[in-house]
Amino acid sequence: MNVTFEQVRELAQRTVTDVRYPKVSIYTLDAIWVLYDRVLRVDPHRLDDPARDRFLLSKGHGPSAFYAVLAAKGFIPAAWLDSIAALESPLGSHPDATLVPGAEISSGSLGHGLPLGVGIALGLRATGYRDARVFVLIGDAELDEGSNHEAMAFAGAAGLSNLDVVVADNASASLGWPGGIASRFDVHGWSSATVDMRDHEALYRSFTAAHADRPHVTVATARS
Repeated sequence: MNVTFEQVRELAQRTVTDVRYPKVSIYTLDAIWVLYDRVLRVDPHRLDDPARDRFLLSKGHGPSAFYAVLAAKGFIPAAWLDSIAALESPLGSHPDATLVPGAEISSGSLGHGLPLGVGIALGLRATGYRDARVFVLIGDAELDEGSNHEAMAFAGAAGLSNLDVVVADNASASLGWPGGIASRFDVHGWSSATVDMRDHEALYRSFTAAHADRPHVTVATARS
């Protein structure tokens, strides 16, 4: 069954009230939906395919949008969305990779996703799966973490062309960056694009932009 964006939004709204993040926004839904609907080469029936693309949700707190897309694409039953964070539910307030089919990493401790993405991208390149891509979604406030700075610098120097980062920018970072978030990646040799989170065509163009010898970042701005 083909699911529309409006339908996946309805699925996401079933999960936004949970015990830990009762007012969490689903503003990341647009980017995650475009990736799973139009870009990622992933199959819910072949979760262990070594040649698959990987999506890492580093911004693991309040994962309503992620769970909704997994349900829409057949990775998890939609009925799971109605019991998020319940004692018997596999869907916690942070995704658990041992419980949630399609979740590549357990996340929620901010600053870990991008370093993990760098390691996975390196591993894929070393084992010959050069067409497999790694996408990491981080929040703008995660850039306050030093681990991300090191990961950005290494990825640029290593020319990890199979690595893409999506920064969900809702202006929640405490420090910011002169010249904007993209410039922080540019200085380390990344290619970059800054787009509106709600512009699906702009997101798609950035996610599919060629960057043969370096990693790429899409800064997706979300302003209420």
